Amino acid sequence: MRHPEAPAPGTLLGSHYDHCFGCGPRQTHGLQLEARAGEGVEVTAEFTVKPVHQGGPGLAHGGVLVTAMDEALGSLNWMLHTASVTRRLETDFVRPVPVDTVLHIHARVTGVHGRKIYCAAEGRLDGPGGPVAIRAQALFVQVRLEHFTTHGRPEDIKAAMENPDVLKRARAFEVNP
Repeated sequence: MRHPEAPAPGTLLGSHYDHCFGCGPRQTHGLQLEARAGEGVEVTAEFTVKPVHQGGPGLAHGGVLVTAMDEALGSLNWMLHTASVTRRLETDFVRPVPVDTVLHIHARVTGVHGRKIYCAAEGRLDGPGGPVAIRAQALFVQVRLEHFTTHGRPEDIKAAMENPDVLKRARAFEVNP
């Protein structure tokens, strides 16, 4: 179920950490994926494939597309109001994604059992109703803040903790590595 304190539908979720490869605005070659709260326990996201994201000539690299799906699925944490990490991510590539294309992603929670969060997503071309280019199913596992502070690089943790913006400081640790 959607947490009572989850962002309202349509709310831009923003970056959880400025240096995140998936959503961080300070990652010039990152995805800079933008996610919005959806209805229920779902999010919508957009990612523009740039020339630096190429695999084959003029096409998105498959690993970059998987990263976009992981980032969108990880954004579901906001709807559940919990921190979790990716345990398993299974991806089906349906059609090529050209450079300069906007990939429209719809992610949703399909079930929760204890600490396990099951979810799925689709990435579409040419708009939210366009042809499916990629599908993913994932299992996330809820974790405590210590997961990040114990395993992260000390200087990055220190910088995030010293951020005067309390919201950004809290959000820095709600990620899906």
